[in-house]
Amino acid sequence: MRIIYNIADAKANLLGRTPLELQEVSPGLKLKVREAFGEDLTLQEVVGRIVAEVRARGDRALFDYGKRIDGVKLAALEVRPKEIAQARSKVGSELLSALDLAAQRIKSFHLNCKRQSWVDFAEGGLGQWIRPLEKVGIYVPGGRASYPSTVLMTAIPARVAGVSEIIVTTPPGQDGVSPATLVAAELAEVDRVFKIGGAQAIAALAFGTQTVPRVDKICGPGNIFVQLAKRMVYGIVDVDGFYGPTETIILADESANPAICAADLLAQAEHDVLASAILITTSAELAVRVNQEVEKQLVELDRQEIIAASLGSKGGIVVVDDMEQAAELINDYAPEHLSLMVKDAWSCAEKIRNAGGIFIGEDSPEVVGDYVAGPSHVMPTGGTARFGSPLTVDDFLKVTSVIAIDGKALRAIGPAAANIAKAEGLDAHARAVKIRLTRRIRKRK
Repeated sequence: MRIIYNIADAKANLLGRTPLELQEVSPGLKLKVREAFGEDLTLQEVVGRIVAEVRARGDRALFDYGKRIDGVKLAALEVRPKEIAQARSKVGSELLSALDLAAQRIKSFHLNCKRQSWVDFAEGGLGQWIRPLEKVGIYVPGGRASYPSTVLMTAIPARVAGVSEIIVTTPPGQDGVSPATLVAAELAEVDRVFKIGGAQAIAALAFGTQTVPRVDKICGPGNIFVQLAKRMVYGIVDVDGFYGPTETIILADESANPAICAADLLAQAEHDVLASAILITTSAELAVRVNQEVEKQLVELDRQEIIAASLGSKGGIVVVDDMEQAAELINDYAPEHLSLMVKDAWSCAEKIRNAGGIFIGEDSPEVVGDYVAGPSHVMPTGGTARFGSPLTVDDFLKVTSVIAIDGKALRAIGPAAANIAKAEGLDAHARAVKIRLTRRIRKRK
């Protein structure tokens, strides 16, 4: 890994970002696009074409793209309830137990987060009604790999919120949807599962097809095609956010364990060649030792090619002067994950304003947060932690303002409303207040 001692260099390179739509497309992906569509297209053009075709042709387009893009000839789009029921017998007992523990902890965490409706009747009635969305679509990455944890981390908050119908779409492999994903769907009380991936899944959820119901909101991570599709349909449906490659910053001082720091960097880089795994430290000695540990541990890992590519292009170590400088860099970068391996980690955490999740202390590895801690692992990426939040039960709730003003309150605040309306040149607004006030004066007479 490269070690950077110049802060300006770190900001310009390692801690710089490329917007989602401007990310470089690999030659392999360009070739796949040409094979699937018979011509060279930008990623935005690909997604636009898929979204338009699904909107126009519905299920026929979904079957077509399943074969053309995913290489899977589907007999049906929906996973049968029988398949979900049989999935448990295909999953080992240890994994079943782990998924069940994760489901319990995620549910418990989000039950504590749920907001309640309230109405203050002091002036007749002012408040908020907090109500769940009716239908939610959840995208779960799949195909060659399976991510049952993502099912739990998205569907359980939706169920806790009280969503009426939860629909999962996930790209199938040659043998269909992975049994572990189906078990997770059962644990999370998902209503329906569809074997659809990519931009076509997002379009189906946004517009509805003959088989797939239209939803109110789409949630979940996915590749660049999924994220671009979410951008295109936003406004027709709501979305939780736009997620880029995963990212972690580890902040460590001289007290940190180099082997643990290295293990966490490697775990993050394992996700994807575009994943960002970065160490910021006040100790030049630790920087060197962590770098040595990365090289030592890397040769023992199965996905070492992916990890090496990630660390070579997106990873690195930044040596800073002090914790204040480190906090400034972190707040400016706004990482998805921040791991604090420093003395007095709680005090350090209070200096961080922008991060999706903060993992405090050596015994709080990000990996535990990915699976079983409780909060959702769907977190803001690409610097959106400056204004965004992790997925929570709030993502599946909507607020209706309740306004019930009594006569006494109207006499007290109505004239102010009329005056503001007049100042804005809206005479009818002012009249709507004045006619009520005049009527009440006449009634009292």
